[in-house]
Amino acid sequence: MTTRAGFTALIGEPNAGKSTLLNKMVGAKVSIVTHKVQTTRARIRGVAMAGESQIVFVDTPGLFRPRRRLDRAMVAAAWGGAADADVIVLLIEAHRGKTDGVDTILTSLGEKAVGRRVVLAINKIDRVEAASLLKLTEDMNAAYPFERTFMISAEKGYGVEDLRDWLAEAMPEGPWLYPEDQIADLPMRMIAAEITREKLTLRLHEELPYQLTVETEHWNEREDGTARIDQVVYVARDGHKGILLGKGGETIKAVSKAARAELEEFMGRRVHLFLQVKVRPNWLEEAERYSEMGLDFRDGN
Repeated sequence: MTTRAGFTALIGEPNAGKSTLLNKMVGAKVSIVTHKVQTTRARIRGVAMAGESQIVFVDTPGLFRPRRRLDRAMVAAAWGGAADADVIVLLIEAHRGKTDGVDTILTSLGEKAVGRRVVLAINKIDRVEAASLLKLTEDMNAAYPFERTFMISAEKGYGVEDLRDWLAEAMPEGPWLYPEDQIADLPMRMIAAEITREKLTLRLHEELPYQLTVETEHWNEREDGTARIDQVVYVARDGHKGILLGKGGETIKAVSKAARAELEEFMGRRVHLFLQVKVRPNWLEEAERYSEMGLDFRDGN
């Protein structure tokens, strides 16, 4: 039988549902999902099998107007992921419609998607009436010549199978790029760091999550089959350290417990997780921190 394999880039504004869609397509949690915007930093690839086709998803950071070096590096990573893909899926939210941010993305698509197949996925369709969906579809297709338009709810799974089947047929013929049982190409060290960062983001509801990063410093495989994972949470200010630790260390303990539970479920074995919080005032200007996140420091210039 003919096998197919290729890359699909998911692009859109922050919080459009790209990570949720990726996880639904792959059938496992490989990308951080929170209700905060700009939570995906690295280009996380998830691998989905559909019949004889292998679809490698590039879950890009949300496209927005960059202000800081980190923002600029994230936007550059997003467009870099799109440039490398065989198919680009623009994801927009049905209830927000054709926003200024979407208009900016459409303009950039005209410049950066030359020679790429581009489809539109309207997400969260359960939030609007049919008439509004029809109008939005017409407006979007008048603004850009999408090859296809899909109506989906990534969270509930509506329409996701139709999109996956279409993508499976759209992948170029060729051998699979990854082993059949592999769902992501990120090192487990980075996936572990992302899981901990997600728990921090969910726990802390202020601006702080955008001023921190998590790195897996040591990973030790033990003879009893368990793993010891030592991670460092870098923050920019002394005041942030106190917020992270919480009264009597209760915040960091809760984060560690939640992250450990998810890591154990993900890995299917016991994990010993140890977190440290360190203050590094200029971590946002350190090339090494960007490499740990899978970003190019130079893209932030």
